[in-house]
Amino acid sequence: MQELLGRISALDPRASLSLRVIACFDELIVGNVNTRALLSAAASLAGCNAGFSQQLPPRAMRVTTKGAIVPGPFSPAAGSSVCEGGVTAWLERDGAQHVNDAIILERLLLALRLRHGHGRRDSDHRRELGLLLDTEAPIADRHTVASRLNLSLTGRYRVLAAPLFAVWHSHPTCVEDVVATPYGSIHALVVPESHDPVDASPCGIGLPTGVDKLDRSFRTAIVALRLCLPPHTPVVTADTYGALIGLLADLPDHAAVPDLDALDSVMAHPWGPATVDVLIQAGSVRQAARLAGVHHSTLQTRVDTITEIIGFDPLDGLGRSRLGTAYLCWRLRNSRVLDLPPPTGGRSGGD
Repeated sequence: MQELLGRISALDPRASLSLRVIACFDELIVGNVNTRALLSAAASLAGCNAGFSQQLPPRAMRVTTKGAIVPGPFSPAAGSSVCEGGVTAWLERDGAQHVNDAIILERLLLALRLRHGHGRRDSDHRRELGLLLDTEAPIADRHTVASRLNLSLTGRYRVLAAPLFAVWHSHPTCVEDVVATPYGSIHALVVPESHDPVDASPCGIGLPTGVDKLDRSFRTAIVALRLCLPPHTPVVTADTYGALIGLLADLPDHAAVPDLDALDSVMAHPWGPATVDVLIQAGSVRQAARLAGVHHSTLQTRVDTITEIIGFDPLDGLGRSRLGTAYLCWRLRNSRVLDLPPPTGGRSGGD
């Protein structure tokens, strides 16, 4: 599937996006994720609420694009739902259908029928991973879930975080599920601390922790994921940023960050992001100029402009730390790694 996706992507972006939907639900089916996670994935891919109902036993559920439950019944409009074997799935979209609505509904219905079929083992507890990654969950409950998931209470693990449309060139065999977060539904996987490198794009790898702190590993994995820049940087490991990534994981999205407003003005220049990036990596202006591929005097002029805008020397002592911290916050607030590529050709039925 992934090889086919790569070939078709160059020929027809619309077909490529449809295959990404199929690959996404393939991953969810293999992971045997729960009903809410399936609906959350469909809602996230479609950009609108998704729901399902079944006849025996009677059950219904509606979920937003962020994975939140929507109370109350809903009657899907014609053309926005599919039904088979007593299971109905629908998308709650206002207006005309989008290009990939049909394929999302088809795969959602298939996944729901498999999920609620008689072949599922009652002993499968992988869907409880969300509790293990919940910051508010009591430690005793986390221990219970960890035992059910065959995770050692004395072992150390990492949480991997990836969007539902991530491309996996090799998929680890591990505990996994789709977990609702403030950034939408995230594919979460738990692997041992010493696990082999992950070949996926994009993917964030959290700090190693015991089972009591896997919620923190998950939060750092999400930060790492948001710092990914495919195809240049498809995978980011939280360890790269040390203790700083823990501070970023605990920082509210809209917290006031000193120097960030000034840095926004720097980034408005065409050369801003690339120049700040090389200044943080390099030990001197000359080295930064070599990394940026510009003349030393050109980079020095840019440094002078940056210094004037932010009000401190970005290469002197704490100034470098201040610039680096503000730069990471800027990257997080401007990250687009979780944005699903828009379908080519607009809505179905268009030109």
